[in-house]
Amino acid sequence: MTNKYIYFIANWKMFGGLNSLNSVYKVIKFFKTFKKNKSTKIIYCPPNTLIRPMSKKLKNSRIEVGAQNCHENESYGAFTGSVNSIMLKSVGAKYIILGHSENRSIGENNKLINLKIRSALKSGLKVIFCIGETLQEKRKKITKKVLNKQIQSGLFKIKNKKNIIIAYEPVWSIGTGLIPKNKDLFNTINFIKKKIRNSKVLYGGSVNPKNIKELKSINNIDGFLVGGASQDSKKFIDIIKKTYN
Repeated sequence: MTNKYIYFIANWKMFGGLNSLNSVYKVIKFFKTFKKNKSTKIIYCPPNTLIRPMSKKLKNSRIEVGAQNCHENESYGAFTGSVNSIMLKSVGAKYIILGHSENRSIGENNKLINLKIRSALKSGLKVIFCIGETLQEKRKKITKKVLNKQIQSGLFKIKNKKNIIIAYEPVWSIGTGLIPKNKDLFNTINFIKKKIRNSKVLYGGSVNPKNIKELKSINNIDGFLVGGASQDSKKFIDIIKKTYN
């Protein structure tokens, strides 16, 4: 692991009601006594409905809260059902996931993602910028070409990238249980780091307690974006523990 912090980002997706927040207490309790507490960053990204109550529960715990997406408009407007980055920050979000493949698959393109990233940074949020190739693109052996385009377009006209974390999530890995081969993943992470100097690069895609030991052996990864497994406090804690053991 090459940077100061190892990141564990919990992407809850469309999951959770107020009762679900009880599971966070177990993670808070664990983190207070965790020996690697000071070199570890845990960030929960719940649905918008839980950002405020979760940020209250996590107060004074060193665990932070993020959002999962936002509207690109920097000001209020007639956008029914939408929430912008300023609104998310006002209820306790400090980070935001943008460019996730699940949003790309329903119409978000690189230009729109770029506008969202610029808006989020301007609002004072730190961005978790997701990039990744599809199975078809992998088979065509154009992974690096796809990632390069996503990076160049998504970060267009953004000079200061210190508040941007990259999350490499191969689309074919998300929710499938499949993960890239160690050599392929190492090379891809290196490619991303060369494109964005001094960047923190995380891996996401079917991260779970069973494969974390293999993933942690790839020493240029700076942390993990965890989906379904992060909804279960025991699994999430196991992932964190096994990363260090």
